Amino acid sequence: MSDHAEFVRVAELWLGSPLEAWTELGFVIEDSSTQAVMSVAGLGFRFVDEISVSSESAVTGWTLASDSVGPADVDGIATRWLLVPSTSTSATVANPGHRLRVSAIDHIVIMTGSLDRTSEGIARCLGAPRKRVRDAGGGVRQGFHRVGDIILEVVERPDVDVSTPASVWGVVFVVEDLDETVSWLGPDVVSSPRDAVQSGRRIASIRREVGLGLPVALMTPHIR
Repeated sequence: MSDHAEFVRVAELWLGSPLEAWTELGFVIEDSSTQAVMSVAGLGFRFVDEISVSSESAVTGWTLASDSVGPADVDGIATRWLLVPSTSTSATVANPGHRLRVSAIDHIVIMTGSLDRTSEGIARCLGAPRKRVRDAGGGVRQGFHRVGDIILEVVERPDVDVSTPASVWGVVFVVEDLDETVSWLGPDVVSSPRDAVQSGRRIASIRREVGLGLPVALMTPHIR
C-alpha cells in the first residue's frame, strides 16, 4: 500500500472476552462459521479465542476496511485488511436488536507509550494525520485522528513505558437518551452521567466489574 490510503475505516475490533457480559446488556451476538460476532452502529466486534495479555483491555487487534492492503501491524496493533471499494460506507444508525440502541461510535481509545510514534504510524498506515494534541494534565497527552466516521483518541500516560507499543484500549458509544439508558442499566452496571470534556455533552462509564473485556462508555450525541 502507498504511504496514504485513499479510503480506510475501522471495520472490527477483535475481543478476547466472554460473550455473556455483552448479551446480558442486550447486545445481539451472531454466530459465524468460526467465531461469534456482533455489530454495534456499524462497528464489528469479533470474539476470538486469543486472550489479551493486557489487564486493562482484551482487544487483541482490529480489521481495517480499505481500498488497498497495508501492514499487518500498526505500531503494535495486530491488523487485518478488508478490501472494499472507496465508495463503501458503514452504517451509523441504531440497531433495533440491541436494547441499548447505540446510534454511533464516538471514538476508540488507543493506549501507547509514545503518542508521537503511534500518531506517526496511524498517519502512515491509515492515511489519517493527527488533527490536534491535548494536554490532559498529570503528564497525560491525547492525540486525535479521524478515520472514517470514528475518532481515534491516542493516549500517552506517564506510567506507561515509552517503548510500550500501541493497543486498542476502549470504545465510546453514542446513545440518544443517556439518562434513560443509565436508568435501565442501573447503578451496579454503569456510573452516573457526568460532564464530558466536549462542551455540552455528558458521559457515563460501564463498570469494569461487568466484564465486557474493555473500558466502555456511553455518551450523549454531538451538539449540532
